[in-house]
Amino acid sequence: MLDNLTQRLARVVKTMRGQARLTEANTRDMLREVRMALLEADVSLPVVRDFIANVREQALGQEVAGSLNPGQALVGVVHKELTRLMGADLGEGAGELSLATQPPAVLLMAGLQGAGKTTTTGKLAKWLADGHHTQAGRKSGKKKVLVVSADVYRPAAIDQLQTVAQQAKVDFFPSDTSQKPSDIALAALDHARRHHYDVLIVDTAGRLGVDEAMMQEIQALHQVLNPIETLFVVDAMQGQDAVNVARAFGEALPLTGVVLTKLDGDARGGAALSVRQVTGKPLKFVGVSEKLDGLEPFDPERMAQRILGMGDIVSLVEQAQRNIDVSKAEKMAAKIKSGHRFDLNDFRDQIQQIKKMGDMNSLIEKLPAQLAQAAGQVQGEQAEKQLRRTEGILNSMTPLERSRPELLKASRKRRIAAGAGVSVQEVNRVLKQFEQMQGMMRHMKKGGMAKMMRAMGGMRGMGGMGGFGGFRR
Repeated sequence: MLDNLTQRLARVVKTMRGQARLTEANTRDMLREVRMALLEADVSLPVVRDFIANVREQALGQEVAGSLNPGQALVGVVHKELTRLMGADLGEGAGELSLATQPPAVLLMAGLQGAGKTTTTGKLAKWLADGHHTQAGRKSGKKKVLVVSADVYRPAAIDQLQTVAQQAKVDFFPSDTSQKPSDIALAALDHARRHHYDVLIVDTAGRLGVDEAMMQEIQALHQVLNPIETLFVVDAMQGQDAVNVARAFGEALPLTGVVLTKLDGDARGGAALSVRQVTGKPLKFVGVSEKLDGLEPFDPERMAQRILGMGDIVSLVEQAQRNIDVSKAEKMAAKIKSGHRFDLNDFRDQIQQIKKMGDMNSLIEKLPAQLAQAAGQVQGEQAEKQLRRTEGILNSMTPLERSRPELLKASRKRRIAAGAGVSVQEVNRVLKQFEQMQGMMRHMKKGGMAKMMRAMGGMRGMGGMGGFGGFRR
């Protein structure tokens, strides 16, 4: 969803190369490109006007320092203003989820039907139960979480939340469509208190559009629960409509934050910039995939960096740390260092580790623009499909064959291909990839980082991250 703005700003930097300073003329030309990109991304017109005015005021007459050209200098100004627009002006820690209250801390989820409230409730519950919550920048530990559905209108809404809760491995408080939402909420709150839960997350009913009955109901729920967090869940694909919905909820409820869902979809992304400005509340989380681990805390500076093609390496590292098996990685490092041969069993382990890192598209989006474009030659879905196919081929081999690849002659390759449902050429392609990885491991053992980078440069068609996602030269 950020590609259009990223590409336009890259062109701006390129066209400004060689000019000595930011003047009214060249700044006007550049800002026209930025303005068009924002409007095409469905950012609301008032937000665009304020943004462009602020950038123009900061940029005009700014001297270009050091090795920067005017285009890069303007990107610096745009980065600062984007960061402010998305919540940096609210102060450090404003985007953190507050649980500073007598347990249980009640989180109330609000939003239209179809925005992803129920799925987000499950994602947030898992995020808290897994111990990812931070307070004042420090991890606060794993939480005992209870979820409940007060949606008595949508068919199977309660069953859906129960299923999501089971997948997230958190507790579910049963409710029934014959009950009143306020009675469900009070019963769940009483249960959470008596059983010493840290957090109670209440999923509420949505409508296809804002209506008075809906607002009265959620206001009544807010009154009986007195939640510490009232989170407005909005679909990034709503575009301009998201602004009107955000305004209505902001007027009806004392919102504390916004969760932007479906950021991995075909949305143009303007909601990310508009909703925060309209509500005056921080974006606290973004949904980056349909998987239950596809929820990320929102950071204005990191998102601005992604929009400007700088990537978000910090989030990429955090995502890896959450999902990678550290003990396996340490064993692999020790094996390479000791001089033991890297075999097909190790190769399979590496693929399984990559798969655990999560949705491939969300990984690629966090890379700096040039790397993301290279990786994007094979779409995330294709890369994941290729990973599964490669893993299937490796699983069709016997443990002996994986530990001694030299045994893999023509007849064995035919058997493996038949077992994996692929051609012999596909088996040969995987073995070629393995040989290239072996070469990299030898360079790592010798400590030759420059040699290893050259070896990586020679790897082609590997189908993903770390040699498997389509990095091509």
